[in-house]
Amino acid sequence: MPLYHDDDQAMLADTARQFMADEGSIKNQLRHWRDRECKDGFGHGLWGQFGEMGFAGMLVDEADGGLGMGHVEAGIVLEEIGRNLTPSPFLTSSVLAATAFKDASAELRGRWLPGLVSGEKVYAVALDEGAKHRPERITTRAERSGNGFRLTGEKTFVLHGASADMIVVAARTAGADDDAEGITLFAVPRDASGMSHDAVRLVDSSMATHTKFDGVELDGDAVIGEVDGGRELLGRMLDAGRCGAAAESVGVSRGAMDMTVDYLKQRKQFGRLIGEFQALQHRAAHLYSEVEIARAAVIKAQQLLDGGSENASLMASVAKAKAGKAAGLAVREGVQMHGGIGMTDEYDIGLYMKRDRALAEFLGDQYYHANRVAELSGY
Repeated sequence: MPLYHDDDQAMLADTARQFMADEGSIKNQLRHWRDRECKDGFGHGLWGQFGEMGFAGMLVDEADGGLGMGHVEAGIVLEEIGRNLTPSPFLTSSVLAATAFKDASAELRGRWLPGLVSGEKVYAVALDEGAKHRPERITTRAERSGNGFRLTGEKTFVLHGASADMIVVAARTAGADDDAEGITLFAVPRDASGMSHDAVRLVDSSMATHTKFDGVELDGDAVIGEVDGGRELLGRMLDAGRCGAAAESVGVSRGAMDMTVDYLKQRKQFGRLIGEFQALQHRAAHLYSEVEIARAAVIKAQQLLDGGSENASLMASVAKAKAGKAAGLAVREGVQMHGGIGMTDEYDIGLYMKRDRALAEFLGDQYYHANRVAELSGY
């Protein structure tokens, strides 16, 4: 398939670009909520507008009230979110949780998906249990208790954990901590007794929690998919999230690059625009090529994911690694080419660097995914 958008996707991109630039701008959203030390880190009013625009339920099937779109379309929205540093629960709710719920029972879908589609509900995903992303090892336990389960353990860096109406939790229901099988996903409501949150503000001003489950009682209806058979579903959810995070990283790259190029066209030194200096032109050209290569890798991963390809998982890691590397280059070059003022809070370029640092770690950094690509390729 061609690595560019068709006419319908181009129209969606135009709509998303205008909406994020107007409603989701850095001034209106990120700086607004950051300077007020908002406990959520994002605006629920804007999230409601996501629902009105149809963005919140993009990946939800039409039978459940959503738009039934694919990961290419979700990536279009995420790229614009990244370009404008728009704080929202789109990645956790509309991509990760929505993907998990494709295997949920009709009862669970009926309970949780309408609120997602409307933008009234926020969902989080609790996966990691340490400082680094290591989903291969899950120690949080869900033991049989009557007709349900008792959940015990701790999850780290649960993005939007304290704001979420429901958290998708990956827990072990059988086997040893490092076993591939024996994993089950649960939909845990925010009012579950025994669940507590220790809120932390991340470097990009978004909010996460270290969440503890101290004997949380869940009924059998909270299970998403099959008991002990959640590893495949977890893998699909992770691949969707990695493609989404990669798309947002491309948006961060493009936003930082555009801001830097504009600065090169305005800043004068020694009586000349600094954009006329050949050394900076070469660096800008190199950055452009790296960002476009990353964008192509992300679109390819999205297309394979939408097509159900057996290579989708490998390409998702390629995209996450490549997009993370390109975004790191974009924000570093941006700060350096802005000079001393790039280190101040007055200019937005530093905010792109902060978002890149948080996004790079989410669902695995470039080194984790480079190693994963090698392993999936037989090395």
